[in-house]
Amino acid sequence: MKKEYSIIPSSMQETETYGFSWMDFVTAIPSPLFVMTTYKSNGNPNACLQSWACFNGDANGFYAILSSVNKSGHFYQSIKEKKEAVINFPNDDCYDKCLATIANNGFENDEITLSGLTAECASKVDAPLIKECFLNLECRYLWEKEIKEGSSNVLMCLEVVNICIDENHLDESENGRYGKSGYLYNIHYPVNPEKFNGKSHDWTGILTKLRDMGEY
Repeated sequence: MKKEYSIIPSSMQETETYGFSWMDFVTAIPSPLFVMTTYKSNGNPNACLQSWACFNGDANGFYAILSSVNKSGHFYQSIKEKKEAVINFPNDDCYDKCLATIANNGFENDEITLSGLTAECASKVDAPLIKECFLNLECRYLWEKEIKEGSSNVLMCLEVVNICIDENHLDESENGRYGKSGYLYNIHYPVNPEKFNGKSHDWTGILTKLRDMGEY
């Protein structure tokens, strides 16, 4: 039997959602984890651990659609000033250091180095990349839009102009891009509203290949 929820369940009425919709927690749809890096106006590297995005392209280009960029954060400020950024994908080996960028957040800080990571200059854009991340997408800002008027977050589109990837992650017989050595996903507080007691946990997940769909 399926359950339907169009208004917040009674078990979640007093839940702190930290600016998210209660539907985020009932659906708990995974989204890839990555670190956005830019240069702040003072020249120091900025690092923002991020999720809630999709990546797709057409004959004209390849794009990152960031669905929840906070307008009050350093990343939003720096991307509007510089118009260039790098999207860095960590695997499990360096995720804890990427997570530390939250604690090292500060306008005067080199947020990458303070977190035990290595900042390198991107080759096509004026932004730092994180050496330890296995995949780096160098991007240029295209546009943004409020999903609803007055929202604290914006939907933002970046165009990918260069891909930098560790060679051994290209080959699935080596590290590959899936499993523990590949992409990490944010599994955001899965809640069963029928049994919810006011507490939940955030999780990271990995993607594994399930079925060969054939050659093309």
